[in-house]
Amino acid sequence: MRLAIMQPYFLPYIGYLQLLNGVDKFVLYDDVNYINKGWINRNRILVNGQEYLFTIPLKEASQNKLINEIYLSNDPKWRGKLLKTIEQAYKKAPFYSTAFAVTEKIINLDAEKLSDWIADGFKILVDYLDIQTEIVPSSSIYQNTHLKAQERILDICQQAKAAHYINPIGGMELYDKTVFEQNHIRLNFIKAKPIVYPQFKNEFVPWLSIVDMMMFNDVTTIQGFLNEYELV
Repeated sequence: MRLAIMQPYFLPYIGYLQLLNGVDKFVLYDDVNYINKGWINRNRILVNGQEYLFTIPLKEASQNKLINEIYLSNDPKWRGKLLKTIEQAYKKAPFYSTAFAVTEKIINLDAEKLSDWIADGFKILVDYLDIQTEIVPSSSIYQNTHLKAQERILDICQQAKAAHYINPIGGMELYDKTVFEQNHIRLNFIKAKPIVYPQFKNEFVPWLSIVDMMMFNDVTTIQGFLNEYELV
């Protein structure tokens, strides 16, 4: 069984979804510390040919809290403002109608906790893209917050009876293949290949939120992009 573990990211870029699609079980790592100015509640879209960073407002967010302890802002206006920005940016995109409907449904989900909101959004997104991976939150299953770093990842793999653990390429300096092999677990790192598609008539801006990719590509094309990676 192939396993991956990642913090919940809101409407992530294709590399995140390649990892999700490439395993049998995907653990949303929601009981680790929230990261300020990370990708948990921020992402980038294309506005007037340039990358635009948007941030989901939170209530009393702190790196001293776990992700599943963070709540969305009570401000009723931010969802509408974000949707208006996306609408104005992409209303002339070829797949705007279907992509906006999915995005709107995700943004308007009625959840108070950030981690629940992102997890519920993933259910809609993977259904749209026909991704079959089982998605589970770490907080409700593994009960191992007393462990840290590689030791905790190994413990989750063992509890899940995973034979193969796949991690983003950025973790190459954090995890030791020899240690995993000693525990009878194969370790690989996923490396996304360059992906280019038309973004109106602009110079291509890579690695934006999946929202951008959905606006310019149909589901079949995106499913092909999901396999554009290598394991190292």
